[in-house]
Amino acid sequence: MAPLPPPVADLLHTLGAPPRLAAHLRAVHDVARQLVAWARDGYPGLALDHEAVLFGAATHDIGKTVHPAELSGPGSSHEEAGKRLLLARGFGPRLARFAGTHATWTGPAATVEDLFVSTADKIWKNKRVPDLEDLVVSRLAEATGRPRWEEFLAFDEFLTRLGDGADERLAHQASFSAVP
Repeated sequence: MAPLPPPVADLLHTLGAPPRLAAHLRAVHDVARQLVAWARDGYPGLALDHEAVLFGAATHDIGKTVHPAELSGPGSSHEEAGKRLLLARGFGPRLARFAGTHATWTGPAATVEDLFVSTADKIWKNKRVPDLEDLVVSRLAEATGRPRWEEFLAFDEFLTRLGDGADERLAHQASFSAVP
């Protein structure tokens, strides 16, 4: 697994983030790296801000430093808290948004970057979300002009391969403490 980008790693250290959160962000970031590389190679016509996706994956749950109970339990308070935290730390709205949008990808304003961050946040643990995947497939088909069914098959095959590593990623994350 690749390390987190230095600014994100530094921020997590400064915030005293629980090791399990850092491990989770690293796992999602690593999956996002693979997703972005796949898109770069197979979809050169897809307008995708690769760096934004990687930043979003690396920071999407940073609000859990403010709401640590959501690291091991349900909750969505971390979403807006994460966005505010990133904005307060000097990250612009274009990047801070992912902390708030990674669970709300169904809105009409969702960008392809939002969809990729949300997909990485699901597939790292091999969770398949058909509605989310359909939105990505639509964007892929728009970018290529190929039929949706072709893009569906390609995306499904890729996500299946990514999902195959989920047990290892889950075990890695679970090996870290949920408290700082």
